[in-house]
Amino acid sequence: MDLRYLCTTIGNLSGIPIRLFAGETLQFFYSMVHLPKDPMTPWAKEILSITAHAGYYVTPQFHYYGVVNTGDAKLVVGPARQIAESEQALRELAFRLDLSGEEAEALTAGMRGIVRMPVESVLQMLCTMNYVLNGEKLELKDISIYAQEQAALAVRQGQRQAQQRFSGTPPEAVSYGEHNTYDLEQQLLGMVRKGDTAALQVWFASAPAIHSGVVAHEPLRQRKNLFIISVTLASRAAVQGGMQVDDAFTLSDSYIQQCELMQSPERITNLQYRMLLDYTERVERLRRGKTPSRLVLAVENYVQHHIGEVIQAEAIARALYISRPHLSKRFKEETGESLTDFVLREKIEEAKRLLRYSDKSLTAIGAYLGFSSPSHFSRVFKKYAGISPRAYRERLP
Repeated sequence: MDLRYLCTTIGNLSGIPIRLFAGETLQFFYSMVHLPKDPMTPWAKEILSITAHAGYYVTPQFHYYGVVNTGDAKLVVGPARQIAESEQALRELAFRLDLSGEEAEALTAGMRGIVRMPVESVLQMLCTMNYVLNGEKLELKDISIYAQEQAALAVRQGQRQAQQRFSGTPPEAVSYGEHNTYDLEQQLLGMVRKGDTAALQVWFASAPAIHSGVVAHEPLRQRKNLFIISVTLASRAAVQGGMQVDDAFTLSDSYIQQCELMQSPERITNLQYRMLLDYTERVERLRRGKTPSRLVLAVENYVQHHIGEVIQAEAIARALYISRPHLSKRFKEETGESLTDFVLREKIEEAKRLLRYSDKSLTAIGAYLGFSSPSHFSRVFKKYAGISPRAYRERLP
């Protein structure tokens, strides 16, 4: 079978990029839009590890990649997305791909030119490709979960509950005294909601033993299930603390995906601590003062969403439907800091994180954060951090 011809035809019909691999080696790439670098690159390892005849992978930015395996060949279609990405999300993708300037603009234009498609349509495409290549008839329910599966689950759950009633150990006989999670849960969620990282770290240092319910019959699955419960509750607490819903839920999805890949209870425990601290730190960055107003929270969320752009007070005021003088005056009155200082300080805090946790050059980081030149970035960094960005990175442990 002429797999390259098949890829080209599918790419033309769907309007979505498609690739042909032999093992992990790219043999052919086709896209109707210009992409200076393949957007799947940061997640290539996870995508290429899919071995089922038909499967898919979802990135933290909710880009879908469909995979069909046939013999030694692997066809990968994507990225697909139903809802257009934000400008900030595309800038972050370009940053991950080490693109800047004209190449970053070209990537943004190319990504916006990819045909929008819901995940159900991507899965239907995979079923069709799988039938052509492997002669195997799959339905959507074979790749994802649909109403039929939900009905089957309802039957099994009903049977389980009926069995419990007549097994001699009814639910009423279970000792609820073994559970101590509620009060501890409320303590933790309160810290997340308030953005109180200092209290959370103290709590970690002397955390009591937690007796949770049994939610799986296998220890590793038990840990993973409890992690999913924890991150779900933490994301809701963060929303109550001022974090935007989409941000909180996207972060939750990312942590769950990381957890599912882990095979060690100890690593899951460490990830859980990191997750709780991450949410709390993010809320802390948003909450300036104990009871920030809706206006201050709105400004802080705007800055976080546009951290990679040149942020002007006029643009913030326009987004919040108020005048620029009124915005600047209210923000200064409520926080004690000018809007310009706040924006630049937030950019420098993000620069510190990138200097610590990425291997990007100072020039790339400065450009990503919207500074006009390396010297401008260095000058502003030194003003707010008291040290040059180069010296800051060199002093990191």
